[in-house]
Amino acid sequence: MAYRETEKMRQRKAEARKRIVECTYQCVAEGGFRSARITRIAGLAGVATGTIYRHFESREDLFAEIFRLATQREVDKVAEALGSPGNAAERLERALRQFAERALKGPQMAWSLIAEPVDPKVEEERLAYRKAYANLFEKAIREGIEEGCIPDQDALQSSTCLVGAIAESLVGPLSPTQTSQANSAKEDNNDPLVNSIIRFCMQGLTGTRR
Repeated sequence: MAYRETEKMRQRKAEARKRIVECTYQCVAEGGFRSARITRIAGLAGVATGTIYRHFESREDLFAEIFRLATQREVDKVAEALGSPGNAAERLERALRQFAERALKGPQMAWSLIAEPVDPKVEEERLAYRKAYANLFEKAIREGIEEGCIPDQDALQSSTCLVGAIAESLVGPLSPTQTSQANSAKEDNNDPLVNSIIRFCMQGLTGTRR
């Protein structure tokens, strides 16, 4: 008789996978991908190390899954800000500010997503999500050009520059060597670091001081 997986078994597998993902996410949020050892993840999830490899072909595949999950949350937040009321320049400023503030609020995870050295498979995901951010910014820039609140320019190139500028400007503050400084950053809109980053990005985009 052919082996048939029961609904109960499928549910147990799904629950185990969910615990593995949640515990890996926790490890990365606390200490980066470097601290997410398979043995530690297995212990936290209450499974054998072999169980992890039944759900993910490799450690890199597991980390890529965590990267997609964490980054998609941030992309969704940027998209939400870009869909809020106001002209395109105002919405872009709001989205950039939210990106920076959320990064400083969770510096370890933000560092892991933006700058931590990672395996090639995870780096591929990083590049894909940088493109996702750029696509959102490009659309808003084109809308701003049509509205007249943003000068005519190469929207594709400008969107790429925005992604690079805001990510690179956060690398230093988010670095593990600056963790205490990052953790003490203000979470309000008056934070000098955030204001400085946003001012630079928006002046480059609009050509005017803000």
